[in-house]
Amino acid sequence: MLSVPLPFLAGLVFALVLHQSLKGVEASGSRRYFVVFLICYAVQGFIVGLHLGYGVTALAPVQPVTAAVMPPLALLAFQGLTARHASPSRSAWLHLLTPASVLLAMLFARSLVDPLLLGAFFGYGIAIWRLTLEGGEEAMAEASLQRMRPALRAARLTAALMFFSAASDAALAVYATFYGPGSVPFAVTMMNIVALLAVCIYYFAPQGPANRPVSASGLQPPPEDEDIVARAAAALDEADLYRNEYLSLAKLARAAGIPARDLSAAINRARGINVSQFVNNRRIEEACRLLRESDRSATAIMLEAGFSTKSNFNREFRRVTGQSPRQWRAASRIAAMPRNNSLDLRGSRQQLGNVQR
Repeated sequence: MLSVPLPFLAGLVFALVLHQSLKGVEASGSRRYFVVFLICYAVQGFIVGLHLGYGVTALAPVQPVTAAVMPPLALLAFQGLTARHASPSRSAWLHLLTPASVLLAMLFARSLVDPLLLGAFFGYGIAIWRLTLEGGEEAMAEASLQRMRPALRAARLTAALMFFSAASDAALAVYATFYGPGSVPFAVTMMNIVALLAVCIYYFAPQGPANRPVSASGLQPPPEDEDIVARAAAALDEADLYRNEYLSLAKLARAAGIPARDLSAAINRARGINVSQFVNNRRIEEACRLLRESDRSATAIMLEAGFSTKSNFNREFRRVTGQSPRQWRAASRIAAMPRNNSLDLRGSRQQLGNVQR
């Protein structure tokens, strides 16, 4: 029975979730590391396919090295989504020590290969998990506002799969030491099934609302919060920044000249909403103006206002106005009708009076 090694499966899952996370992200570092990861993933898949499917073992020594490259790439890619680590760092080259040490172990001390890989998966898994604890969803500040939550979930899933891969491989090594390798393929198959179930849960479980309400603390916000909010609002209107469907917290913070964490905290305290809702409020304001003053379709207005999906537009429009776009447009036109009718009636009476005279 063929089985897929867990590091390879973790790479596959990482490719899927990172692809979702990087939609609408302009962090060049993340895209660069993602491309390199895909290359390593392709090499890994080629080696695994030849080794397990056709019994070709000539390239098998390369497999641990490509597996060792993936955890550093995962960390660097997710670091590129954070406001603090968004700019490229010279220390990124230090991560080459991980695959280099595995390569040296393959050449001179093969007994160290497994411990090195376990340490790499555990260590980088912890590092990625710590990234997700830096400010909640705002940790993924370089992701577009509607992608911050999926990016956060993707990072946590990647870290969890690294923990699982390291722990399961360590357990297999201990089991094989005491009981022999006879039942190891079956155990690997079962662990792969568990990992695949985790993937299914990630993709099919509801994500919850992207714009979670912020609970009011009951405390008076600091006076400088209003100044920060005003600067953010001005930044949104400058060059119509709010229309950018890929607008991120980090991009808005840079435009306003305010640290991302300070901007998010000020909006939360002063308005009781998160940054995504703050931006969407401005977009809905523009959508209402276009609905009132034009006959354009709701889809065209949605795109011009800065929304990328109809579901998000309808949800946010109802949150702000309590109505659907169609209902709001009809209500606004009905509200305008009595004024128009009264004007027409007065005009008709004047014309009648002129004729009579």
